[in-house]
Amino acid sequence: MEREVQIRGDVIRLGQLLKLAGVVDAGGQAAAFLAAHPVLVNGEPEQRRGRQLRAGDEVRVGDEVLRIRSD
Repeated sequence: MEREVQIRGDVIRLGQLLKLAGVVDAGGQAAAFLAAHPVLVNGEPEQRRGRQLRAGDEVRVGDEVLRIRSD
């Protein structure tokens, strides 16, 4: 499944994106989630919740793909 996630500004951190997209309930859960589940950013494995993402980046969580759009 693919969906677009609208962000404000130019940059969002991976942990914030996971919360915004409803993957985790709170930003503090992002680190544990990333340690337990494979997450790909633009096709590369990523475990840093502070990873900066920009419009056009693609985050794959399980069978879901999140595409980032900026306003």
